[in-house]
Amino acid sequence: MDQLVRRQTSVGPSGAVVARCAPPAPVGVTRAVPLQAGADAPEGPAEPVEDEPEPSGGPAAPVAARRRGRALEAAIFEATLELLTSGGFARLTMEGVAGAAQTGKAALYRRWTSKADLVVHALGATLPPPVGIPDLGSVRAELVQLMAGFGMIMGSPAGTAIRVLMAELDHEQAVAFKDFLDDRVMRPANEALLDILGRGERRGDVRPGAATPIVADVAPAMLFYRAKVGGGVVDDAFCRELVDQVLMPMVRAR
Repeated sequence: MDQLVRRQTSVGPSGAVVARCAPPAPVGVTRAVPLQAGADAPEGPAEPVEDEPEPSGGPAAPVAARRRGRALEAAIFEATLELLTSGGFARLTMEGVAGAAQTGKAALYRRWTSKADLVVHALGATLPPPVGIPDLGSVRAELVQLMAGFGMIMGSPAGTAIRVLMAELDHEQAVAFKDFLDDRVMRPANEALLDILGRGERRGDVRPGAATPIVADVAPAMLFYRAKVGGGVVDDAFCRELVDQVLMPMVRAR
């Protein structure tokens, strides 16, 4: 008995060929694909057609794209800063970062040896760079713009994370971040302040001898003190108050 159920035809009243559906094939029997009129029969046995899985009735689950390189690092850095800001350094774990970034813990340890190393690199990659202040013709205007720039940095995700670190870590724990803060925050702040004071001294609106490192240390020191002790609010009002009540009385030409 032929195992293939053939398509049956009959001639209708008009003479056209009418197809009659063959009865369903028994379980386990593969139905042959019917030929169109005029088509040649394929040579050799027909290839079996694999059944597609039945739909589950719900939408297909989205498949997350696998990130690599800079895209993966950006996701890891973002997760690091978010977890650091929300939970603090003590509660930050490599496992937590990996889960938030939707990657494996091994991907983190291939790049960073510890969570402190990861935090330093996350801060370095996301902290806004200090902005150079042009000659505005007034030392006060330049200082206000510089302090506003540092206020923006302190309000950024990386700046917020730095404030959390400063508030949580003691001196011994903070040693791991000292070089980073010196290179990316303190030194640029001092250099920018010295440039402004030097220009003002040459213009005559800054007293001679005011452009010194110890004077340049005052504003960054107050910013960090405000961030660690004063609630971390470094807004425009505070920046202007710092300039008008502290810096200008120190450096203004008499």
